[in-house]
Amino acid sequence: MLHLASRSPRRAELLARLGLQFGLLDLDVPEQRGAGEPAADYVRRVAREKAGAGLLEVVAVPGAVVLGADTEVILDDRVFGKPADAADAAAMLRALSGRTHEVLTAVSLVSAGREAQAASLTRVTVEPLSDADIQRYLDSGDWQGKAGAYAIQGRFEAHVARLEGSYSGVMGLPLRETAGLLRDFGLLP
Repeated sequence: MLHLASRSPRRAELLARLGLQFGLLDLDVPEQRGAGEPAADYVRRVAREKAGAGLLEVVAVPGAVVLGADTEVILDDRVFGKPADAADAAAMLRALSGRTHEVLTAVSLVSAGREAQAASLTRVTVEPLSDADIQRYLDSGDWQGKAGAYAIQGRFEAHVARLEGSYSGVMGLPLRETAGLLRDFGLLP
């Protein structure tokens, strides 16, 4: 049985689009970038750690397969995780304003005898944001719990001038890459 090691309702919604039944695992895996750790390595490591922690929860379930994912916003090798508060979110949005950044999502699929990983890199260009734009977005609350302080599938989408890559990857689970992993594991036709 497939299990999703994530608290993200967006990831669950996206995974459901593939037509699979799956269980949810509510895990608390630390997301701390190591000193000198390249951003891409960090994102891949966290996805792998989430999947591995999930597998430990369901190791007694025959045929258990666990999917873990991590999504981070990256600008100039700086990783913008989830903002600590509204001031942190405002600082992130100001940094992203009028610039192109990368969104990297890594997906790890593990079972008792196998592990595979895929990643999706998307370039997102944000239009210049005024202080009023940022304040309206902060007032919406959509920034809370979101890497880079925004959710592309919500109100912030109106500020995205260009997207090159995977829309679902920016949401938190790149469907093409995820479907490929699931096919390799025999979970999708």
